[in-house]
Amino acid sequence: MRPISHSLQDHDLLILRVIGEWWEIDLTGADKQECIQVLSEALPDIDLEQELTMLPPEEADALHALVRGGGRLPVSQFSRQFGEIREMGPAALAREEPWFSPESPAEDLWYRGLIYKGFNEGPDGMVEYIYLPDEFMARLAGPADGPAAPAPKQASDISRRIERDFDPVPPPERVPADTTTAVDDVTTILALAQVNQVAAGPDTLPFLLEPEPARAGLLVALAEEIKLLRLIEGRFRPTRPAVAWLQMHRELALRQLVDAWPASDWNELRHTPGLICEGSGWYNDPMTARRALIDALINSEEWFRISDVIGYIKRTNPDFQRPNGNYQTWYIRDSEANRYLTGFEAWDQVEGRLLQFILTGPMSWLGLVLVAGEKFRLTRRGIHWLEDSPPVEQPAEKVDPLVVHADGLLTIGRHGNRYHRFQAGRIADLQPYVQGQPFVYRVTSHTLTGARDQGIQPQRALEFLQQASGQALPGSTRRAIERWSEFGTEARLETMVILRVAKAEILETLRQHPKTRPFLGEILGDLAATVAHDHWPELLSAAAQLGLLLEPPR
Repeated sequence: MRPISHSLQDHDLLILRVIGEWWEIDLTGADKQECIQVLSEALPDIDLEQELTMLPPEEADALHALVRGGGRLPVSQFSRQFGEIREMGPAALAREEPWFSPESPAEDLWYRGLIYKGFNEGPDGMVEYIYLPDEFMARLAGPADGPAAPAPKQASDISRRIERDFDPVPPPERVPADTTTAVDDVTTILALAQVNQVAAGPDTLPFLLEPEPARAGLLVALAEEIKLLRLIEGRFRPTRPAVAWLQMHRELALRQLVDAWPASDWNELRHTPGLICEGSGWYNDPMTARRALIDALINSEEWFRISDVIGYIKRTNPDFQRPNGNYQTWYIRDSEANRYLTGFEAWDQVEGRLLQFILTGPMSWLGLVLVAGEKFRLTRRGIHWLEDSPPVEQPAEKVDPLVVHADGLLTIGRHGNRYHRFQAGRIADLQPYVQGQPFVYRVTSHTLTGARDQGIQPQRALEFLQQASGQALPGSTRRAIERWSEFGTEARLETMVILRVAKAEILETLRQHPKTRPFLGEILGDLAATVAHDHWPELLSAAAQLGLLLEPPR
């Protein structure tokens, strides 16, 4: 942060002399600048490693916490752990002499001249920090590069103390499979967007491998941010780069989604289970929460407890979302208890839940971690990503062929060509996904009309089906598409209500009367007629006005 010479400038003369007295440096009669010069030359030579062995445990812990924080911690966080430094003017200092009876580990270190206060610009404005001067930080943390200096007695102990203080745990009895379903579901989203069927929201869920609303929202956001989707007149449409993405190896395709996630505008806090975020007068930066979690992870395929990682962040970086330490201004309500969560005492309910959701939600959805109950571990994919290495080794993919059935159905397995899946969705209706089954599409006259509107003629559709399946097409499917090409739609299924009457004269009355006539469709004989599905409530009401009560459909 700052060297000792600059740090001392903020102290009153009395405190400078107190620091000198602690280190047996006589500063009597010296003015402020003389005191600063003497202390600036003497303090860097303090044997900090020896001092650590003599400090009370809480004071030593405070120095270790600052080292773990890179040399500084927000005053709000440091004070919660190690107490406050009372603000006093020169007269109060002379009268109270707080250095003789410090009320906290923070005050003890303050009057020894080991820690200092300063301000830095943060996302929410200027933030006050407790920090170690550069010279002290260099001694405690060790040199950043170059040849190693002789190791002092306690250096190895300091190194151990600043590392993550949570341990691996035994693996779960049942380890979940490592999947890349995010790639499959983005493919589905692109296919649905191409035909204006659905592309986001609850209508999308029945078609996805994992029908989780928040997950679908994240995938749509990431697809838009890497320019696979664009919003046109309120609807998502695939872009030209989407074609190249669909033809990539699935690991490369997934890596593009993963790389976009840390900087995404999609806000996990607004989707965290159990929390309701209200109002627009406050803002949280979703990137800081992701970074806090990522920085806490250990690049290992060992299993860890989720609660251990969250507890570590609470001890070392609790204010990752609110660097100014203000826990009163956000309007977040517990959905179950129906009460607002404010103050640092609500950290576990807000920050803790958020971190758990990031780990078990987005990081799991994107294939970076495996989660089993209260345990998790990084996948090889996740480790490579954290180390900024290329994607994991890409074995040759098993490709499931598209199968064309005699009844107009198309099926393609999970490992089918994703570009073929996208193209199939242009000429056939994707059906809701059934777990464990292949993707299913149905060719109809309606889908062929939609394909023609996109410039796909029937002959081109037949060529695609032949090429994608690698087999001769069933004769019935080929004839049906060719017949539609020649004659268009020859038959249509409609949802209708059948009106049946006991006497022919009743039906005749309904046909002739101006109040009921508009709601009758095709006459099916003397005792029956069709009624459009949307019209039967109106026919019910109109008939009642004629003194005839109809029994509604069941």
